[in-house]
Amino acid sequence: MAQERILPPIEIRIGEGDLETSIRLLILLTVLALAPSILIMTTSFVRIVVVLSILRQALGVPQVPPNQVIISLALFLTFFIMKPVFEKFNQEALQPYVRDEITDREFFDRTSTIIKDFMVKQTRKDTLEVFLEVADLSKGEREKIKEPKDLPLSILIPAFMVSELATAFEVVFLLYIPFLIVDIVVASILISMGIIMIPPQIISLPFKIMLFVLANGWELVILSLVRSFH
Repeated sequence: MAQERILPPIEIRIGEGDLETSIRLLILLTVLALAPSILIMTTSFVRIVVVLSILRQALGVPQVPPNQVIISLALFLTFFIMKPVFEKFNQEALQPYVRDEITDREFFDRTSTIIKDFMVKQTRKDTLEVFLEVADLSKGEREKIKEPKDLPLSILIPAFMVSELATAFEVVFLLYIPFLIVDIVVASILISMGIIMIPPQIISLPFKIMLFVLANGWELVILSLVRSFH
């Protein structure tokens, strides 16, 4: 008869302070899991990626540059634009927290205040008012909102994202006009010549690319996006 294998005893002990450390670790893992969503919701990423994506449609090449290039460019531009915010977060919140100079609550309050300051500057007042009305806050809660730090994130984040989408579409509208004019001119020329079998987009594409390159379009678009946040 085979001898039974006896497993060694396993003991799990929780000493003082281990529970707090475990909770901190759980919160950290949760934040890391939600990092992409946080990056999209609270930074300049939305405006940049929308403008760059629709710009491809205006040029007539919806797959060039590829999505990976668009996302990477938007991501690095986001870090470039958000650099002052990240530096302020590091100096006023992260470093004091690492040195145990502030509590967890103070760290969260400082971080949310820094993010709120950036989002409020980019959020349209009428959009923010709409979300405040939809939230149906009580009179006492409305009176408490006197500074950006007093705004709840549940209201500020959606208002910020809607404002970013509206601004991005305004920028895209202005970018679309020159390319639309080229399409109209090429289509009119082809119709006047009696050439109706060739799609105008095929003929206008080289002219739109040439116009974009000669105008140094990528640099103008990127500079316009960066300056729109200042």
